[in-house]
Amino acid sequence: MQFSNIDNGKAFDWGNTSKDYARYRDVYPDEFYQSILDLGLCRDGQKVLDIGTGTGVLPRNMVRYGAKWIGTDISENQIEQAKLLSAENGMDIEFYTCAAEEVNYPDDTFDVITVCQCIWYLDAGLISGRFARMLKPNGKLLILYMGWLPYEDTIAGKSEEIVLKYNPSWSSYGDTFHPVFVPDGLLTDFDIILRKEFRVDVPFSKEGWHGRMRACRGVGASMNEEQLNAWDAEHMQMLNENASECFAVKHYVSVAELQVRK
Repeated sequence: MQFSNIDNGKAFDWGNTSKDYARYRDVYPDEFYQSILDLGLCRDGQKVLDIGTGTGVLPRNMVRYGAKWIGTDISENQIEQAKLLSAENGMDIEFYTCAAEEVNYPDDTFDVITVCQCIWYLDAGLISGRFARMLKPNGKLLILYMGWLPYEDTIAGKSEEIVLKYNPSWSSYGDTFHPVFVPDGLLTDFDIILRKEFRVDVPFSKEGWHGRMRACRGVGASMNEEQLNAWDAEHMQMLNENASECFAVKHYVSVAELQVRK
């Protein structure tokens, strides 16, 4: 994938980090999932489409609440891991490799469409009408995000500095507590009916945080082998010098609930 407004146009490939993604990015705390359930969404027989599902973190953690999930992602390697993990746990979830702009289901198929950690990669002008058509009347588009807070958390801040040392093109540094991005292109077919943000402390081991950082776009998805090896050594050294074996990293969760206009 390559975008002029992301990482200064540097290409990245989530498929390169799928195994790390599967192992280390299933980190959303209970409060994250509860915030979705509290909206009455993704539960109790609803049919849900998860766009940009990656390794299926969202459907795999929420299928227990009774919704019927389908997950799609542009990366074949990500979907391979999603299928493997769901099968290992006996989960009835459908996963397909497909770009968001090409996902196509009959009109009025879904109660909810979720877009987690990936809204900025999608072409809003192409997906807005398509998603609206696939949603039932009063159906919801749920945009979800969780990010660490580098200016409030020492470990997160030091981790970002090391990523930028080896990949100065990475543009996702310096996050602050703010509402999740909702593209203007969605507002032709959807109304924003709710926004909420809240802080969470997410627990990690040193290995877990190291793996979580390696599975981010600026590291495993875009560094070459030499850069990755150098980052690997320096980041682990930083953790050994600054972190206990178990620690919490300050994050925030940001949610936007949109309702289809039809």
